[in-house]
Amino acid sequence: MAQTKTKSLIKVPWNSLGLVAVLLALILFFGAMSEYFLSGVTFRTLLNQVPALTVIAVGMTFVLIIAGIDLSVGSVMALCAAVMGVLIVDHQVPITLALIAALLTGLTCGMANGFVSARWRIPAFVVTLGMLEIARGGAYLVTDSQTKYLGDSVGFIGAPIAGLGVSASLIAAIVVVIIAQWVLSKTLFGRYMIAIGSNEEAVRLSGVNPLFWKVLVFALAGLLAVLAGVFQLGYLQSADPNSGIGLELSAIAAVVIGCTSLSGGRGSVVNTLLGVLIIAVMQTGLAQLGVTEPSKRIITGLVIIAAVLFDQFREPLARIFQRARGIDGQIS
Repeated sequence: MAQTKTKSLIKVPWNSLGLVAVLLALILFFGAMSEYFLSGVTFRTLLNQVPALTVIAVGMTFVLIIAGIDLSVGSVMALCAAVMGVLIVDHQVPITLALIAALLTGLTCGMANGFVSARWRIPAFVVTLGMLEIARGGAYLVTDSQTKYLGDSVGFIGAPIAGLGVSASLIAAIVVVIIAQWVLSKTLFGRYMIAIGSNEEAVRLSGVNPLFWKVLVFALAGLLAVLAGVFQLGYLQSADPNSGIGLELSAIAAVVIGCTSLSGGRGSVVNTLLGVLIIAVMQTGLAQLGVTEPSKRIITGLVIIAAVLFDQFREPLARIFQRARGIDGQIS
């Protein structure tokens, strides 16, 4: 009895351990295939490239947990960065005020996504696909389809910190991951997200209005897209209206690789971070091996499909594994 109780108290994060194993296997593989991969320069460069994708993927994790999807985040990021860039470069607006304008822009886009999809029960896929086009068109209009160069005024955000080798944006992204995991695991908001994704009708019948919480989730995704835009500004030192194209697909891939269910009700922000790192290592390693961009896109697409298939068969496999463990326990 005591042994059974002890076992129940020990919770091994098998998903996280499996993702860490995959990440280490990729690092060892590319290290063996390329003499330049296992170097401090490679890892510092890789880590300083992922902050924008990381925070976008955090927002996507929340959206997928409530059984939604947001295809607009890449375009919203570009729009918010464009707003900041134009205000700073063309109108000499202080960075703080430009950031406030970008935050309002991202918040508006996110709330619009959430309200329209939740209020009229339109699939989020359709609503956010429309917002993708709206935001991308807005980015082109705001910048007049031209890149705005900000230079060192925002370069400190993406520049490596002396003595650390990593940027302030990476540290901020890690803080976001920690806070988001705490919100998901320890707060009422997190429990409501999981409940809505698991059975929205049951939540509604219990007296809780899912509309508010779904709008809040999409609004957070919009705000995190703003933060990603700020990170991109710091890294590139420019506002490019073409930035973020396809970023939503990389974010979805990272979230699904991180074992968040596409059908909602289950997810982990920490695992999403591991998914981001797996994608980053894979793309960097393939680039060092001389794989062309079209081939990299094909490989990334195959990884997404494999992750989705794994998500579909995860629960049946888990039930088989549990039954096998039960039989082993009875035999022992």
